Amino acid sequence: MTVWEAILLLGGGLVAGVINTMAGGGSALTVPLLVLAGVPGNQANGSNRVGVLAASGAAVASFRRSGVDGLKGAAPVLGPAVIGSLIGSFGISQLADETFETIFGYLLIPIIVLTIFKPKPNSDAEPWSVPVTAIMFFAIGLYGGAFQAGVGLVMLAALTRAGFDLVTANSVKVLVNLIVTMIALPVFVLQGNVVWAPALVLAAGFLGGGWLGAKLAVQGGERMVRVFMIGAAFFLAGRLVGLW
Repeated sequence: MTVWEAILLLGGGLVAGVINTMAGGGSALTVPLLVLAGVPGNQANGSNRVGVLAASGAAVASFRRSGVDGLKGAAPVLGPAVIGSLIGSFGISQLADETFETIFGYLLIPIIVLTIFKPKPNSDAEPWSVPVTAIMFFAIGLYGGAFQAGVGLVMLAALTRAGFDLVTANSVKVLVNLIVTMIALPVFVLQGNVVWAPALVLAAGFLGGGWLGAKLAVQGGERMVRVFMIGAAFFLAGRLVGLW
């Protein structure tokens, strides 16, 4: 890993940490950045989780210091999400690196669309029943364990349908991300899919971004990083699928 690659990962982690905390989709930047830094696909996916863990932990702490506790009422969504994450993280690790990189490159397209036309939380709709909530968050955990990128975009809308107000939903989202990542990361570690040097550099950026993102989310800020994220994700998607 060169100095410029380290700077790129640190800066990318900072931006991604802010994005993940305020909305979601930060891993759409960091996984491709790890690949561009020479980390193979599955190892990039696993190494990215170190940064997600750092950002989620910082965001949970920052939310709590701001008086927003995501733990209250989160049990119905945590259990199914954790089970799904365990299955998803193990399953994705069975893919070849090139296959993963190609799938991830194409996956960035719907993530970019979701970032532009972000799902709007609907707090006025009838809350989901407990079984529906469990099924939805099992599916979210399954995807999060496998790919992570963009899971927050869907999770925020799903949490409001599960009965949470918007600020609390943001807090619960980062808590679910933290616990799901704590479950998925050991799977990647045990299968040798974490490269620690770039993972820790990325995590340092993620850590700062998670703390800053939680502050901005409580204050209602969100738009400042979306244009940058969309442009960067589009460029990186093209690199992964071989367009340039």
